[in-house]
Order: sequence, then C-alpha cells, then structure tokens
Amino acid sequence: MIFEQHYLECLSQASYLIGDEGTGRAVVVDPRRDVAPYLESAAEHGLTIEMVIETHFHADFLSGHLELAAATGAEIAYGSRADAEFDIRPLAHGERIDLGTVELEIRHTPGHTPESISIVVHDGGDAPYGVLTGDTLFIGDVGRPDLLASRGVTSDDLGSMLYDSLHEQLMTLPDATRVFPAHGAGSACGKNLSTETTSTIGDQRTSNYAVAPMSREEFVAVVTDGQSAPPAYFSFDANLNRENRPLLDEDLLPPAMTIDEIVRAQRQGTVVLDTRDPNEFAVGHLLGAINIGLAGRYAEFAGGVIQPGASIVLVTDVGMETEAKNRLARIGFDNVIGHLADPLVAFMGNPDDVVGSSRLDVEALARARADGEVQLVDVRQPGETAAGTIEGAIEIPLTRLNERLASLDAAKSTVVYCAGGYRSSIAASRLVAAGFRDVSDLLGGYGAWVSAQG
Repeated sequence: MIFEQHYLECLSQASYLIGDEGTGRAVVVDPRRDVAPYLESAAEHGLTIEMVIETHFHADFLSGHLELAAATGAEIAYGSRADAEFDIRPLAHGERIDLGTVELEIRHTPGHTPESISIVVHDGGDAPYGVLTGDTLFIGDVGRPDLLASRGVTSDDLGSMLYDSLHEQLMTLPDATRVFPAHGAGSACGKNLSTETTSTIGDQRTSNYAVAPMSREEFVAVVTDGQSAPPAYFSFDANLNRENRPLLDEDLLPPAMTIDEIVRAQRQGTVVLDTRDPNEFAVGHLLGAINIGLAGRYAEFAGGVIQPGASIVLVTDVGMETEAKNRLARIGFDNVIGHLADPLVAFMGNPDDVVGSSRLDVEALARARADGEVQLVDVRQPGETAAGTIEGAIEIPLTRLNERLASLDAAKSTVVYCAGGYRSSIAASRLVAAGFRDVSDLLGGYGAWVSAQG
C-alpha cells in the first residue's frame, strides 16, 4: 500500500493519497485546491487517481476535488447525505471501495456536519490499518458541532449525532487502529487539537477529553464550550465547496501594476494586500494597505479581514507573487487582479504614496495610557484572553474585527495587541484602511506586556 499524509501547516490541514501497489489504483481524500503534489506523487509511484473522496463539505478551505477531477478524470465522492451542484458518487454507510489488496470502508459519522464520513483503511490483514476521521475525531479533540447554526441545524442536534458517531463508529475500532484526522493544532474546526498529526484509537481513548466516559448531555456541553470565533470566510467556503466553481490555474501570475494603477483601483474598492513582514510594512507601505505576512496563517487571516469576492492587488517580496495568489485561492479568494512590481523600487520612486505605521513598545504604551485616554483592542481569541488581558482592553477576536468595527471609535487614539505582534499588525492596518486616524500596535504583544509587569 502507498499511504501518504500531505500536511499543510499554514491551514493545519491534512489530506491523503492512498494507492494499491499491485493494481496502481488510488484515491485522494480531502485534497487542498493546488493539487500538483498529488499528481506528482501519483506519477512517481505509478498510480492512477480514480476517485476523490471528501469527508464533508469543508468550511476552512476550498477543496481541490474539481481540480483533481479535471486533471485525472476521477470520480468525486461524498457521503450519501451530501448534495452538490456537480456530479458526485454517493457513498453508503458500510460501502467498501476495492482498490486491490487495499479496501476502504465507509462509515457515516455525522456531527461536525450532517454528511460527515470516516474512512477505515484495510490492507489485507484482519485488523484495520487505520481510519481517516475527517473533522469527526482529531488528535486530542473532536470536530466542533456549532458551525452550521446559520443553516438551521442546532449545535445540540449535531453534538448528539457526534456523540453517537464517536461511540458507535470510531471508538469501536481496535485500539491499534491508526487515526488520521483532517486537521491539527491551529485549526478553528476544534479547540484543543494536538500538534501531532497521527495517533491511535487506543491513545485517544485514554487521552482525548471528548471521548472520556460522560453522558450525551455532558458531551454536548463540553464540546460546544470555549470554541474560538471562526473566521468570517467559513460560510463562504462551505457554500463554495458545494458549487461548480471555476478551476485554479496554479501557474498563473497576476499582472504587474504601477503604483498609479493600484491607487486608481484602490479608489474603486480594490484591497491592497501587503504580504511582507510586519516590520518591513511598518517602515513603508501604500496608504490603506492591509498587512498580512506570508510567514503566518496568511490565507486564514485574509479570510477574516477581507470580504469574499473583493478584488485584491498584492504587494509581496520579489518572487513570491504566485505563492501569495495560490494561498489565497486555497480559501476561494480568486479575484487577484495584479501585483506591484518590485515594491522597494516603486516606493522609492513614489514617496508621496508611501506611509509608515506606528509600533509601540511596552514602555511607550504605558506612557500613552498615563498621558490620556487610549482605546486598547485585544484581538486574541477567547481561549487566550481567558488567561488575562491588559486592563481596560476591548476584546475583539481578529476573526470578528470586520463585523465589530462600528463598535470602536475611529477618532480615538487606538492601540491593538495580540499574543506576539503578527495579528496586531493585521488588525492595525485594517483599522487604518477603515479610516481610523491614530492607530498603533504593540511590539511583542501581550507576552511582552506580561514580562514587563513581572
């Protein structure tokens, strides 16, 4: 058997290539949208990808089922409760997909979503090799059942389904069965995900809080409590994954634009997205640009502060334009209309269009607070702020900043902070783009503040 886990750190997302060496038949499960790695690996191993299986309609990324189907002719398969605009093969509970010696057993495991499935992998032995659990069972956690409230499905109903799926379908597998989830630490699809990307049923039985002995009511309460605020783009992606949408061209480079062209586009509503390091951004950038560094969870945060469908111009380090575009495409943000050619040269030639940004250290923030009223905004998640905040801070998770902008006073001197400084640069630049007059962010974030306070 060929079994590969493809893990995408920037989205904490895992996908899988499974093939039979004897027959050369293969499937891909939960693929990311830029599908070249699966095609390259299949060619290397002499495999033919015959099917793309999705464990559910994903909300946190735009899946590559359409791209893979177009490239290989593979069928697209979902659990039989799924309904999509494109042709799918519905997979029944208990159905087996024969690749040769390798067999895939489908188990319906609703809870995170109604159509969720898990896939038990058999490799010719008496015991299963492993199980692909999608967003039903994570390492150290389970999938959150509260993302579909806007669709009229209550978290209590899905939580009850999830309880049954875990105890009747997954925890009945042998302890030695390997567990391969769809996400790891950092994903907003759960609240306590491990940094490990594989485990076993036995290990989860003893270490995962969500499968400890408890009543159904206790389970629903514990798995819905303390969940992070999901990025605003989640509902957009959940819908887009059902649609027959355009395919991604991974090699396409957005056209180069001059600063004058970008400024004109910006006046018409185009977002200028600067993907450089926050310190470089602070030195100089185009007025109104939003800073989301490529070094972090770039696409996820872009989806939290940029409206889906907005036209975007990229400002990147030279040579990073296509990567920046493709990483946005992973969440369905396809409307990249261009990029600024050689930003540093362009900035030097157009100094009137370039501004700096204010970054305060802890001492400067303390002085500002002593000198007058400061609107202090904490953009960390509730699970982080529960351990402490700076006194007087307004708590607005970055993933909810857009919808809470009107609750802030744009005329006040404002300081934004996060844990270390990456998210605060995003939030501060977003506030400036929204017309806030005096905005700074805190260097080193809450960690620096706590250290300074002893």
